[in-house]
Amino acid sequence: MAERNRFSFRFKISEFFLILLILISGTMLSFSSGGFVLNFKKIGFSVISSIEKGSSYVVNGVKSGFSAVKELRQLKKEYNELVVKLENYEQMQRSNADIRKENERLKEQLGFATSLVEKNIPAQIISRNLDNAYSYITIDKGSVHGIKKNMPVLAFQNGNKGLVGKIIQVGTFTSQVIPIYNIDNIVSARIQNSRDLGLVKGLGSQDQPLVLEYIRKRVVDELSFGDVIVTSGENNNYMKDIPIGTISKITVLDYNSSLKIELTPMIDFARLENVVVVNQVELNDRK
Repeated sequence: MAERNRFSFRFKISEFFLILLILISGTMLSFSSGGFVLNFKKIGFSVISSIEKGSSYVVNGVKSGFSAVKELRQLKKEYNELVVKLENYEQMQRSNADIRKENERLKEQLGFATSLVEKNIPAQIISRNLDNAYSYITIDKGSVHGIKKNMPVLAFQNGNKGLVGKIIQVGTFTSQVIPIYNIDNIVSARIQNSRDLGLVKGLGSQDQPLVLEYIRKRVVDELSFGDVIVTSGENNNYMKDIPIGTISKITVLDYNSSLKIELTPMIDFARLENVVVVNQVELNDRK
């Protein structure tokens, strides 16, 4: 039994050496014919090529990524520059629109000033005292420009001329105007159509209506909403037939022989910017 085992072991060793010898012989034969070397080169080339190709993809990907980031930054910069240019353009457009409107207002005012028979001085409002009871307007013309106390102040707005007030105080370069809505400013007036005489006074605020008093009840049927009230021209305070306002409300009072009539001023004082101060003594030079 032991003999059989030793024989089996020796047989296995012999087989091992036989296989090893065959492998060595094959290897030497391959080296001598160059087949092994050629396969090795092919394998090495394939491996290296794959590595180079993969590296190329990685490098190109990284480069593309950096290029994309750079382009994105450039696009963002250009976008911001365009936004600034657009804002500047819009601001310029608004400025141009404001300039055109201002030119139109000044042209309108100049046309109105030259159309007056009396000599006049165009002026601009520079400040307002909006006290609830006593309101005043300051303009940028004074004694050096020919402004005098009690001169009437008119305006031309939205195609309509209207009474603003009169000069009550004159400085060297500025003057103060008492507007028709001031409670201390009472204007002799007439209803344009019927020629009925009354007095117009303010309630102290540019946001409140004017009041026409001393119009007889018996003429109520002759009046209509929208009728124009003008200056009477009496007492030489104002020229004749300057529009003051239009009738907006008529109230009949049982205990009073006169009507209470509310007026909407011809001039929108909240939007008023330019006025004309009139010298009733001197005529306008039309040469």
